[in-house]
Parts: sequence; C-alpha cells; structure tokens
Amino acid sequence: MQQESTVRRPHAARAPVVAGTDISAASYGLVLVHGRGGTAEGMLPIARAAKATGAALIAPVAEGNSWYPYRFLAPAAENEPWLSSALESIASAVAMLAAGGIAEERIILVGFSQGACLTLEFAARAAARGARFGGVVAMAGALVGDPAVPRRDTGSLNGTPVVLACGDADAHIPEALVRSSAAQFATLGATVDLRIYPGLGHDITGDQIAALSALVEALPPVARNDE
Repeated sequence: MQQESTVRRPHAARAPVVAGTDISAASYGLVLVHGRGGTAEGMLPIARAAKATGAALIAPVAEGNSWYPYRFLAPAAENEPWLSSALESIASAVAMLAAGGIAEERIILVGFSQGACLTLEFAARAAARGARFGGVVAMAGALVGDPAVPRRDTGSLNGTPVVLACGDADAHIPEALVRSSAAQFATLGATVDLRIYPGLGHDITGDQIAALSALVEALPPVARNDE
C-alpha cells in the first residue's frame, strides 16, 4: 500500500516547510512553491524580502526537487501522476492555513519557475469553486499544458489579484504563453497584473518582490475563520 501511494501520489510523503508566524496567531498566510531543482527553504527569503511580517509561511516540498518530469507545456497527461500530486500539495497547504483560521482571501500563492506554473494551474482550477485568494504571484511561469489545446476552465476567481511577471528573454518560459495565461485569468474574473521585463532571463527581480509586497499591503481587514 505504501508503494502504491508513492506511485500514485509521488509528493504525498513530503511534509511542507512551515515557518513565519504560527498559523494560530498569523493574520495572513503565504504558500510558497519552489521551482525545479529548488527547495522549499529557498523560497522563504522571498517572503522576508517582501516584508511579509505576521504571515504564516507554508512551502510545499517536491519529491526529488521536481514537481513534474517534463516541461510545463507538455500535454498534461504526460506529467501525471506528478502534476495531480503537486496540485494536492498546494491544496494541502491552503487547507492547513484555513484549518488554522486564516480566510482564503488572506492567503497569497507565490511560485517561481516550475512552481509558478503549478501555482497558476492551481488557481485556474480553483475558479470552478469560486475561489477568492488574497493574491497569486507567478514569477517566471505560465499555465500548465499543451498550448495548442484549448483550456476548459470554468467559474470565477472573483477579482483575485494575479501577477504574472516574466522576462522576455526567459529561455524556459515563452513570453507568448505568459500573455495567453494572463488573458485566460482575465476571462476567469481575476484582476490581472502582467509584467514583462525586457532583456530579463529566468530570474526574480526586485519589481516582482515589490508586487508581492503590494498584495500583502492590500489584504482586506483581518477575518480569521475562528472568529
């Protein structure tokens, strides 16, 4: 049974890194999703740089430091079961924060590279249940799946702020797919902030950190689920 679970849910055995303010006392939460070859711990400085004080930080951990084996623009089926397991990891992080009393509208999803693609995919699918997050920040990423296949997302993100920030010289993330992802989120009722940086490669910039900081400052008044 353990082996079968590992095959079907390859990331399930990896506990997330939990840092920042204790969930029971935090006024908001950040879910920080690392990229291929990265680590959960390596995402924590992003929160500190964005001055996300008072936040509970949860950074999911990928088995083997990779969320799925092929490129994000491969047919989604080729990245299974890793893709579904990765999305479950984000869902579990959001559920941890919600169980601790943090309303979803005060949860910000942050991802870099492969983690950015995954974060966007999670948010797009959450529109089907009418989710409204405190924000989504995708640093060098785009929606997952074969771009030649039309998306079938439904529902609404109810004004969730979504930042898509990427360099036009990024060798891993085509600018066209970042732009098409932005358009898709607009159709899902998100408030889209598209930032394309001339000459920037696959990297994180101060402007991306500033975008996250602005979302933190714009969070609605504290509304904990345990109040």
